[in-house]
Amino acid sequence: MQTRKIRENEKALIVFLLESLGLNVADFPISEDVFEYEGGKMGSISLNNNPDSYAGDLMQVEYTDTDGTPVLITLTVDDQGELLDLDFWKTDFSKLLKYPSVEEIIFREDSSEDA
Repeated sequence: MQTRKIRENEKALIVFLLESLGLNVADFPISEDVFEYEGGKMGSISLNNNPDSYAGDLMQVEYTDTDGTPVLITLTVDDQGELLDLDFWKTDFSKLLKYPSVEEIIFREDSSEDA
């Protein structure tokens, strides 16, 4: 699996999401080496390279790409309680045009999808 060093904007987004949850960033070490899903097309990265260990989502936020397409961003954890993925899903499956800054993140209230 081809890995690369995490980018500062990726790290900043993860820290922002953790802090938004009221979590201590020190409790969730951020890997310096990441793996890009889909060759980086949508911006999704694996933080521990074991996708089979998915245990849940910490947080999901939204972003609107420069072409007006909504992007869902999900921070996930593994079965050890460590960060697993920073997952991007552009709703039309096209390439992410601009990586979001923390100021562009949209928080949605509970969407009650379980209802």
